[in-house]
Amino acid sequence: MEVKITTENFETEVLQSGIPVLVDFYADWCGPCKMMGPVLEEIAAEFDGKLKVGKCDTDDNMILAQKYRVASIPNMQLFKDGQVVANYIGYMSKSELQEKLQKDM
Repeated sequence: MEVKITTENFETEVLQSGIPVLVDFYADWCGPCKMMGPVLEEIAAEFDGKLKVGKCDTDDNMILAQKYRVASIPNMQLFKDGQVVANYIGYMSKSELQEKLQKDM
């Protein structure tokens, strides 16, 4: 299940989450971001209960994008216990992302 991440719910959904959270910083106009969409949906379903996948629109949540130094998108950051433990930039295949997540979670 994917969760919409905003400045308002970031604390609750990401920083206070009992399981790791993969936050996808994206924008609607970004081609590679759109390509990541289906990959992230599959990852969310596959890791259900072990990983929360959140989508954060950088245009609507500039403060979060700046705070987490999102310079290029798609930018996926893995949060564990309220801290960023990994950062993945650019499009990647499902198998590539799975491998990285299994190593970093």
